[in-house]
Amino acid sequence: MHSIVSVIITYQPDLTVLRQLVAALRDQGTCVLVVDNGSEENVGHWNADQTPGAHHVIELGSNHGIAHAHNVGIDWARSQDARYVLLMDQDSIPAPGMVAALWHQAEQVDRLAAVGPRYVDSRRDNPPPFMQVKGLRLFRHSCIRENDTVPVDYLISSGSLIPLSTLAVVGNMREDLFIDYVDIEWGLRARHYGYQSYGVCAAKMEHSLGDNPIKFFGRKIPVHSALRHYYHFRNAILLYRSDLLPFNWKIVDGSRLILRYGFYTIFAKPRFAHWKMMTVGLLHGCINRSGKYRP
Repeated sequence: MHSIVSVIITYQPDLTVLRQLVAALRDQGTCVLVVDNGSEENVGHWNADQTPGAHHVIELGSNHGIAHAHNVGIDWARSQDARYVLLMDQDSIPAPGMVAALWHQAEQVDRLAAVGPRYVDSRRDNPPPFMQVKGLRLFRHSCIRENDTVPVDYLISSGSLIPLSTLAVVGNMREDLFIDYVDIEWGLRARHYGYQSYGVCAAKMEHSLGDNPIKFFGRKIPVHSALRHYYHFRNAILLYRSDLLPFNWKIVDGSRLILRYGFYTIFAKPRFAHWKMMTVGLLHGCINRSGKYRP
């Protein structure tokens, strides 16, 4: 357990939640690093006043994107001779025993890409399932038994426990994506190199996905800002252009992307702003523009 470095990425964080997150990760036996992506609050000074605080803080000074911040954290974990890195968003809270459950499973798997917890968003009715594409179908693996471990194509970055030995082969996160699809791209790239990711049902985490969800025929659909939708649609196209990703996955994800485009155009408000940013994202993906959004 002492060989795990938890990397928390912050950007304008809720400091009350951040305090809870740091304390939970320390209580579960990990070394805690905060990488701040240019928040107005001086997170380093804030951390110095906390008892306990994170073991170390790296302040990037400006927003370089989540992929770059992850890579900074991964490199620092390497410098500490860690065996695993645990990536965490600032708005996630691990349940008691989450890290131990992930670590226990990780130690039993050969050619492991990552293991991740089942997360619960209190604003939604049901915990999101783990996803896997088989053929031209998307399978949603729900946790039927508490001790189930299910193979998945990718995991959300928050809560992912990744061996540094795997990162040495697969490579770090793709920084030109900036944010969105970063975890998906890495998970599918790891699969290309013969590594498998798993969802661990016994590991649980609270996590807020997007802004307030939209109710639609009894379901609650997560919605992000118009800018996040730009990155989502642009990066999807960039990934479809990659030779490392399976063709069937591109077909399944592309069909879902079309549905999202129509749904967010109609239901996300302000409608024009969302439609515009999604459309610009699609166009920028087609001309291979990446990095931070530039109007």
